[in-house]
Amino acid sequence: MPLHVPPAPAPALRSVLAALGSPTAVREARTPALRSALGHLTPELPLPVHVMDRIVPGSQPPRTRLTGWRFLIRSGDRAVAAADTMLTADGWTFSHFFEGPYIASTERALRQAEGMKAHFQPRLLSIPELYMLTLWLHGTHEADPADSMPAPTDLLIPLAPAPPGIAAHRPHRVADLLPVMTLRLAPPLLATRA
Repeated sequence: MPLHVPPAPAPALRSVLAALGSPTAVREARTPALRSALGHLTPELPLPVHVMDRIVPGSQPPRTRLTGWRFLIRSGDRAVAAADTMLTADGWTFSHFFEGPYIASTERALRQAEGMKAHFQPRLLSIPELYMLTLWLHGTHEADPADSMPAPTDLLIPLAPAPPGIAAHRPHRVADLLPVMTLRLAPPLLATRA
């Protein structure tokens, strides 16, 4: 298996386990699939979540930072939800449960990545300016998961739903996809009068 999933910080995992063990947290979650799941719920596949912003043509390079860890919550043989954690002044803590199309899309992208020949460290990269989430396959699989700038040769697999004009589940090198993302955010040219 070419994916080297980094271990999540122990406090992040403990906070998710505590939330899963709390009837109140699960019952009040806005995730019907989680509330109706039968059997044991298990947090798996911890992925560091990075956010990329300042994607503006001709300005400074984009900024990327680690903002949390996401765990897929498995019930039986499938993921039914996800749990996000965030870093606070007191350390890593549970943030929220959620479900939706990104759960299945993340699993699909991870299966795609497992079929590749190279070794990668999987991460999630959120691009809020485009309402876009990607599976980021970092080429240095032994890197610190908090390292936060994608290398030009790293791969990004846009998750579904992807923004118009960017195909979901099609791997792209960062060097190839970043210019496309930049163009998507470029302000439209104003027509000038003669």
